[in-house]
Amino acid sequence: METASVKSAARNPRLPRQGTLAAQEIESTVQKALAATRFIDMHTHLYPPAFGQLGLWGIDELLTYHYLEAEFFRFSKMTPEHYWSISKREQADAIWRTLFLENAPISEATRGIIAVLQAFDLPTSATDLSEARAFFEGQKLDTHIDKVFELSGVSTLVMTNDPLDPNELSFWIDGVELDSRFQAVLRLDRLVREWSDPWPEMKRQGYEVDHLVSSRCLKEIRRFLADWCERMRPVYMAISLPDSFQFPDDSPKGRIFTQVVLPACQEFDLPLSLMIGVRRQVNPRIRLAGDGAGKADLRTIETLCRDFPENRFFVSVLSRENQHELCVYARKFSNLMPFGCWWFMNNPSIVEEITRQRIEMLGTSFIPQHSDARVLEQLVYKWKNTRRTLLPILTQSYRTVMEDGREMTRHEIEHDVERMFCCNFNAWTGKGEVEMVAKS
Repeated sequence: METASVKSAARNPRLPRQGTLAAQEIESTVQKALAATRFIDMHTHLYPPAFGQLGLWGIDELLTYHYLEAEFFRFSKMTPEHYWSISKREQADAIWRTLFLENAPISEATRGIIAVLQAFDLPTSATDLSEARAFFEGQKLDTHIDKVFELSGVSTLVMTNDPLDPNELSFWIDGVELDSRFQAVLRLDRLVREWSDPWPEMKRQGYEVDHLVSSRCLKEIRRFLADWCERMRPVYMAISLPDSFQFPDDSPKGRIFTQVVLPACQEFDLPLSLMIGVRRQVNPRIRLAGDGAGKADLRTIETLCRDFPENRFFVSVLSRENQHELCVYARKFSNLMPFGCWWFMNNPSIVEEITRQRIEMLGTSFIPQHSDARVLEQLVYKWKNTRRTLLPILTQSYRTVMEDGREMTRHEIEHDVERMFCCNFNAWTGKGEVEMVAKS
């Protein structure tokens, strides 16, 4: 039998629901939800210990990250040619001296180093790197990885795995044993974008391919992908594409993309991640730091999503000018999942703008961020930044809803955070949406 209070609530929907938050409780609730949720980092360049020296970590790797190298060349009189001729240790010393002692570390990349040092209780203004080096050299990698995952609040990350990379190939062929927290992704850049280079390597692996991309060659590339999906068990396939990317395209790379990659994704029920907008080697003198960004024609995404409705596409774009258009397409095509603020977009001011725009247009049906980390400890500062940037954005969103007349509960906020940083990825990759349990 219904109680009087239940009947009253049914007659008057304006009565507060159970667990409704007061306006002043919103910020602390969002903060706790962000802190408690263990994020899935859906795109990194990290590896577990089983991959040996492919996995980068420690202070010298952190300081010689290409974001910092690009900044270093703006301040230093050292030429790129001389920089590349010295040891990594000497490079790290030069960057520390230039960017952290002779200048205040206020850029996004330099602040990241400060955050990592602080997290491990290391000096942030030392005149040299001796203490930091001694600390990292004294770590056992397995337990250090555990600590980094704990500090960053990450449960699982996705690697970048290229079967045509000779440095990585042997690990897979020998049957590498993966840490379950490191998931594989089948990266196709060499296969799709640089066919003149990789086909001899595929031939060495036993596939009857040719430089002309004949019909037989296309079948063999399909067999190659099938074999590597079996070997890697990837959670998705991925390609980084230039701003000039067009679809459809009748070139050899276009035929590989259309006749092999897209059908293979359907066959193996894998999403395809498209990261669009990079302009390679704008300044080749500074190597990896020399890539640039360009505005892409996103009508290619329109065509892909419309003509291949059974395929699922993760998409991230490198140009700020493309962000709104991507949101519009996501509203039109349910097989499109915008994700992350990639590379040059990964600055708090731009992340804030993009994330607010996505929430306003897509609700919580997107993935706000990935780290793109190349060095293990970058997880610490990149995810600290994400939580710090998301806090005022989500707080304002929920307060605005309350001002417009809708109460919010703690469970709804926790559900939204977990959806954006875990469930959306799991659902898109076929792992199923995590069942949410009401929390007290």
